Amino acid sequence: MPQRVLRDRLIELEVPGEDVARGRALRKTVPRRALAQLVPANRSAVEILVAQNAGRLSELVPLRFARMLADPFSFYRGSAAVMAADLAASPSSGIEIMCCGDAHVSNFGLYAAPHRSIVFDLNDFDEAAVAPAEWDVKRLVTSAIIGGRHAGYPAKAIRRCVEQALAGYQTSLEAMLEEMNVLDRYYLRVEPEHYTGKVSKSLQGVIRKATSRARTRTSARVFKQITEIGPDGTPRLREAPPLLAHVDEETEAPLVEAVQEYLAAVPADVALLLSHFRITDVALRVVGVGSVGTRCYLIILVGPNGTPLILQIKEATRSVLDEYGGWAQPESLNAAVAAKGQGVRVIDGQQILQAMSDVFLGTTRKDGRDYYVRQFHDMKGSVDIGAMSAATFGEYVVACAVLLARAHSQSANASILRGYVGTNATVHQAVAEWSYAYADKSLEDFHRLRAAAAAGDIEVAENPAR
Repeated sequence: MPQRVLRDRLIELEVPGEDVARGRALRKTVPRRALAQLVPANRSAVEILVAQNAGRLSELVPLRFARMLADPFSFYRGSAAVMAADLAASPSSGIEIMCCGDAHVSNFGLYAAPHRSIVFDLNDFDEAAVAPAEWDVKRLVTSAIIGGRHAGYPAKAIRRCVEQALAGYQTSLEAMLEEMNVLDRYYLRVEPEHYTGKVSKSLQGVIRKATSRARTRTSARVFKQITEIGPDGTPRLREAPPLLAHVDEETEAPLVEAVQEYLAAVPADVALLLSHFRITDVALRVVGVGSVGTRCYLIILVGPNGTPLILQIKEATRSVLDEYGGWAQPESLNAAVAAKGQGVRVIDGQQILQAMSDVFLGTTRKDGRDYYVRQFHDMKGSVDIGAMSAATFGEYVVACAVLLARAHSQSANASILRGYVGTNATVHQAVAEWSYAYADKSLEDFHRLRAAAAAGDIEVAENPAR
């Protein structure tokens, strides 16, 4: 499926030399400097965020706003739809690739590859969709500005971070497309434990700490932390409402059926493996910032000798790049979504953009809602950007930019993108200018949402941690 998603509109773009020339020619139609122009959408941020609540669990919406109002960076993390609308109103290159859709600095992280090594890569694909390449880059760079300001870094350090990240993206894209063949790019992955000698001692320390913590986050450990033995002797999730709460039988029965549908569609080896397990419990779990209110469930499974496994079934709705960015998706993707649901879009995006992906990825749909399935907390870890020095943060953002370039290099239009971007600083100066302007707009939107809360126009939970 991943190749089919992009091929119906991009199949003719297969000659790298010609594609680079096409990218250069595109500069006449869309001048690279035009990417600096920020044109806000007609709808306000508050309007868009309120509109997103339609179809969500209404009792969790106040918690969503509480988490977004914790600080300007949390607001930015939860407002991908607002940014998509603003990106759509602003000039774009039109060079279509598979985008992450929410490539901010906190959506990169660690996880276990199937061969059990720890990999660092993009780690969130709920908004993955086809869109102009620079939309992802602007999302990343703006997050570095807002995240850097939130951490209290000096303005000069943030500016240096932005410049280095954009240069890193540009030079990495050039090198991958010029010096590596398509197979080498496909196999390329970053295992942090093999790269410690190539970064500063400060970043090495951050990597070691994050990797060590990630290795402890296995199903077995999480299982012990969040489960207890029920009256019938089977493991059950330990409730912590509203963050983790059991569902009623009316909700549980369709979910169990949905798991069976998922099992019928996974590869044969995964289906055989999972046949050794039985479901012992199901519970609703609150996740993220912008995702709060969408349906996310944990499925507890137990195998032979008490082997634990936790699967996460998460609701998949339309990508913000499509719904609020207005970018029309390829017909093949639309057909796949119509047949199997939005979960197909999410896992296809993940498998295209990630170097290695969870073997348990799958999709299901039930009662008119679409879901995707993945393993929960399989050595998944994040890097605490707030605990870094400004210089270490800058190195980290550059690493994210390089990985974003690797992800973008997988798409058929990557050579067109390379030709359009070129080797001088025009594009990255334009993207930096746009991103600084957007960081200021995002802060204004944050204050407007806070004003709406103060006026009673939106309901906000008292405790964002609950």
